[in-house]
Amino acid sequence: MTKLVIVESPTKAKTISGYLPKDYVVMASMGHVRDLPSSAAEIPKAVRGESWARLGVDVEEGFAPLYVISPKRRDTIKKLKTALKDADELIIATDEDREGESIGWHLVEVLQPKVPVKRMVFHEITREAIERALSETRQIDDHLVRAQETRRILDRLVGYTLSPLLWKKIAPKLSAGRVQSVAVRLLVERERERHAFVKSGYWDLAASLAKQPDRPAERFGAALSHVGGKAVATGKDFDADTGQVAAGRDVLVLDEAAARALKARLEGADWAVTAVESRQATRSPSPPFTTSTLQQEAGRKLRLSARDTMRVAQSLYEQGFITYHRTDSVHLSDEAVDGARGRITDLYGKDYLSPKPRQFKTKSRNAQEAHEAIRPAGGEMKPVAELPLSGREAALYDLIWKRSMATQMAEARLEFASVTIEAADAVFRARGRRVLFPGFFRAYVEGSDDPEAAIEDQDAPLPELKQGEALSLRELEAVGHETKPPARFTEAALVKALEANGVGRPSTYASIISTIQDRGYVQKQGSALTPTFTAFAVTGLLESDFESLVNVGFTAEMEEDLDHIAEGKVDWQTYLARFFQGEKGLESLVGLAGDMVDPRSASTVALGEVRVRIGRFGPYLERGEGDARMTAALPEDLAPGDLTPELAEELLEKGQTGPEALGEDPATGQPVYLKDGPYGPYVQRGEDGTGKDRPPRVSLPKDVPAETVDLALALRLLELPRLLGEHPESGKEVRAGIGRFGPYVVHDGVFASLKKEDDVLEIDLARGLELLAAKAARGPGRGRATTANVLKALGEHPDDKEPVNILDGRYGPYVKHGKTNASLPKDADPQAYTLADALKLLSEKRGRGGPIKRSRVGE
Repeated sequence: MTKLVIVESPTKAKTISGYLPKDYVVMASMGHVRDLPSSAAEIPKAVRGESWARLGVDVEEGFAPLYVISPKRRDTIKKLKTALKDADELIIATDEDREGESIGWHLVEVLQPKVPVKRMVFHEITREAIERALSETRQIDDHLVRAQETRRILDRLVGYTLSPLLWKKIAPKLSAGRVQSVAVRLLVERERERHAFVKSGYWDLAASLAKQPDRPAERFGAALSHVGGKAVATGKDFDADTGQVAAGRDVLVLDEAAARALKARLEGADWAVTAVESRQATRSPSPPFTTSTLQQEAGRKLRLSARDTMRVAQSLYEQGFITYHRTDSVHLSDEAVDGARGRITDLYGKDYLSPKPRQFKTKSRNAQEAHEAIRPAGGEMKPVAELPLSGREAALYDLIWKRSMATQMAEARLEFASVTIEAADAVFRARGRRVLFPGFFRAYVEGSDDPEAAIEDQDAPLPELKQGEALSLRELEAVGHETKPPARFTEAALVKALEANGVGRPSTYASIISTIQDRGYVQKQGSALTPTFTAFAVTGLLESDFESLVNVGFTAEMEEDLDHIAEGKVDWQTYLARFFQGEKGLESLVGLAGDMVDPRSASTVALGEVRVRIGRFGPYLERGEGDARMTAALPEDLAPGDLTPELAEELLEKGQTGPEALGEDPATGQPVYLKDGPYGPYVQRGEDGTGKDRPPRVSLPKDVPAETVDLALALRLLELPRLLGEHPESGKEVRAGIGRFGPYVVHDGVFASLKKEDDVLEIDLARGLELLAAKAARGPGRGRATTANVLKALGEHPDDKEPVNILDGRYGPYVKHGKTNASLPKDADPQAYTLADALKLLSEKRGRGGPIKRSRVGE
């Protein structure tokens, strides 16, 4: 007989099986095996007539959930049941958090084993951890399961009760969610602040000074601080709502004329040091990563989305390279601390060790989940160069390794200098800093990719100066400034805000951010998350009629209640009844809103003097009523905070008068227009029509401003897709054009996107063939898996005749052959690299870790 061990994924199963005795069979459930029904088709016939069937929760009988087996998991369950027949013990080895506990409970419920069941938990996949977990098994924790199931039921009740109301009152296909709606509200509130923001302008002076005699290497900068004994205004002195100096601030506001007059007066003045101050300070390392801080830092340093960070971390965990990645804890085990301190001694020397082992206390509100921070698995603390990793996996592992190392390193010691300089009645200040001892900076500096470079950035010393010392003015510049509205949230900033307010769980942040984008509530503009007009309308309705559901404090209290259920202190059914039923329950509030909310009002977003309506086909501007009513389409990428009364007036005027023709196409005599559509500006030849009469249209390239388009450029765009020539191998056409996903080249049905440096109107056949070759080198089905660009084709590998290329990846140029990638040395010139050089590099890479099974370089 065997012992059946069930985990969630095949990768995890493969890694664990290497650490278990031969009579243990490890299989994967492929995640959740059952859930609440996701569509009417999944609801069993026996209950389809029940009033609660659509919810999938029997709210009339103790909130009993209706679980159905996913059609995608039926074969998996069949295989698990077959394996269970030959087992004398079932071991559930799913993840150690509440979701993992819930998956395990569902497996037991579905499999109905007649053999003993044990629960095995671990936070890293190493031989020692697996063997220890096998000797310390327990039973499935019913309280943890209840907490997770209550969360699932809560989310279903909120989503399936509120969403139909949004369909009726605002627009079809909208959705609400217990946590997603709070996240959207945070973004909407920030955008409201930006829309209400009043810009202010102010000026100051910047001086470049030198000791006497002048040594260019010792020049330093100083900023104007006071004039005539009065502080000069800076950005923080202005009220964001009025644009005026904030109440209680006694400051001098310089305009351009005053700043330039002061500049002229001071250029002939004597400059001297009047005070020199210095102080020393220490900087301590940040705690090791939790789920939230890993998502934030990976976003800042590696430009990874929260979703991609979690995907890569999941892979690293399942392969046994890092500890469990869903955790609120900053605790490090003794094994990790000892391993890190040993590695620090080897790499940097004992001077770089902290005087004693350093531990951190978890401060996150409602902390739970696993019991240790994210760190390299095991006690060896191997650097990334010693592991068979590449691409994103290598980059994220390296980030985790550096942060873990830094926790046990000495504090950095810095010296800060502040110098006061006077010229006539003006006071300037210069500030400098010097790194006395880098300490943990050697391994890790938050927000920086290169610790050594970051140390240099930290080091900005002033020359040695003494009180009373005369200085030489080398340059004096009048500098204008404008106050800036509050910055929009990035993914990292939103994750930080959600965690700080106790909203949701860090393990859910990635899916929340993805959901609000997928459902049209948020657009990404660069790295900024910008709420849409639809988000404004939905948030307005929820704030008006369901304030508690989008209240940050209330949502955080719900997380605490779920914690109490997990601890067995609160009954889950009583809690759900209080939330959903009764006079103030969600069910009653939705019924009341259905009767009271006016659809026209709910679908209208008022931004000062501007009115935006949410229609079936998206948002649009509206002014007036009846015969005087005017409407205009809104550009798809226009953020609500950027819609000013002036812009609204311009859009409404364009909407009434229609576009002005750029001129006539001399070949056809038809007018050529520049128009604005929901997906941005485009050029069109001929009048509007539909079907066969629809005129030719071409979108403007993203880097071409609409105001620069004239008739000549429009005609060139309307020639797209243009012929580049014939492919030398097939003899078929190669063309360049602009499609839904941007500029491209195409040959025989194969499309390859143009790079940023390519111009769709200028690209030639040679470059088009290069892009198509790069697409072919990536292999079928991998076109979207990487953005790597071929820098140089080196030729065929002598062993298998497969191509060897140098590609430009996210982390620098690298050689690619098949599935093996090898980074070029830091200072190597890709264009000077030969096939022989590349073969040597590939050989060394294979010698370290064998062929890479799956590359993520350049993704």
